[in-house]
Amino acid sequence: MREYLLTLCVTAAVTYLLTGPVRKFAIAAGAMPPVRARDVHREPTPRLGGIAMFGGLCAGLLVASQLTNIGELFTLSDEPRALLSGAGLIWLIGVLDDKWGVDALVKLGGQMIAAGVMVLQGLTILWIPVPGVGNVALTPLQGTLLTVALVVITINAVNFVDGLDGLASGMVCIAALAFFMYAYRIWYGYGIEAAAPATLFAAVLMGMCLGFLPHNMHPARIFMGDSGSMLIGLVLAAGAVSITGQVDPDLMVEHTGSVKNAVHTMVPLYMPLLLPLSIIAIPVADLVMAIVRRTWNGRSPFAADRGHLHHRLLEIGHSHSRAVLIMYFWAALIAFGAVAFSVRSSSLAIVLAIVLLSAVGLIVLLLPRYTPRVPAWSQRVLPPRYRRSSQAQGAAGVDPTPPGPGEDPEPAGEGAEEGERAPALAGLEGATALGERRQFTRPKKINTRD
Repeated sequence: MREYLLTLCVTAAVTYLLTGPVRKFAIAAGAMPPVRARDVHREPTPRLGGIAMFGGLCAGLLVASQLTNIGELFTLSDEPRALLSGAGLIWLIGVLDDKWGVDALVKLGGQMIAAGVMVLQGLTILWIPVPGVGNVALTPLQGTLLTVALVVITINAVNFVDGLDGLASGMVCIAALAFFMYAYRIWYGYGIEAAAPATLFAAVLMGMCLGFLPHNMHPARIFMGDSGSMLIGLVLAAGAVSITGQVDPDLMVEHTGSVKNAVHTMVPLYMPLLLPLSIIAIPVADLVMAIVRRTWNGRSPFAADRGHLHHRLLEIGHSHSRAVLIMYFWAALIAFGAVAFSVRSSSLAIVLAIVLLSAVGLIVLLLPRYTPRVPAWSQRVLPPRYRRSSQAQGAAGVDPTPPGPGEDPEPAGEGAEEGERAPALAGLEGATALGERRQFTRPKKINTRD
């Protein structure tokens, strides 16, 4: 565990330290596309954050190769080199797209080639467990097609969900943490060494996301771009492919006592092969909905629009930060619920906890205008933006949460008296809802003549 934590910390530190210089390089290189109609940010923001994330990936793998226990993976398995090869190719395509733009079909072809490169080096799916049937071995062709499909779906799912500040990196970090817990349990708890590469990939992925998040939280100073979103999507898929292709199901049977228990233990991991994905269920659901929506409207599945889940959260009245937190909540609920099911599949408490948390999530989802009141005793420990008296402002009809740094104050509504703001519809960054026009009261003309 200490070596995995060291690898995670090194990856996070290198990613964090590289992001600042990469931001300056992106500005100098002109990798700051103008704000589009479907974007939610208001000012041009540099991209190419994937350069820092790729540097963190290389640093993490380099440090891991020099450690005592994890270093043996690089001599006994080609999977780390396969990951680095595929990641380098997909990262290069993403950098070109962030700077000059690449056609969607060209990117899709590059994603398939990157997956094929990993398959050629042994990172492929060999078998899958099927409930009620047992473990089903795959032919080389079936394994190759299934691996390429999983990698491409995961990459595009993460790429599609990358629409708000800190959303993609935070959701992938949550998924990587859940995946790390599952893979580490198989490796350390059951003593199956074949699960070690997947554990390493999850630790490195967490470091990449944690190192980039401080620069990407709202208001973001830099975006990861396609070079980052496709990269972390590929690393996440590589972890699932690694543990699927290398962990012998017969070993799981020996540790769990029966084929049925082994399949129940491994099903949460293999759900990504069956759809919907358990680890990245929210991004994949967004991907499927986007394809159906665009095809139904007679448009290309690759045509961008404002119909993603995070856009809908903004439209119904959630602020930017609250929409991101809601997506975090659902991603964590599904990912950790799947991991808990793999540990105690017959526990009623786990099912009841998931149902209760789902109800809480639905309540929060349907209350976009709810504003929590800050207790008086917590004024000193909260950030300055939350220290103002909520009761006094609530009585005056003012939103008790003042605008954060980089946010515009809410416009006054019609009929608002001088020195008083009428509550505005909650929406983008705490301002008016999407699609609503900003309305300002005109200042009264003052006659200065005698």
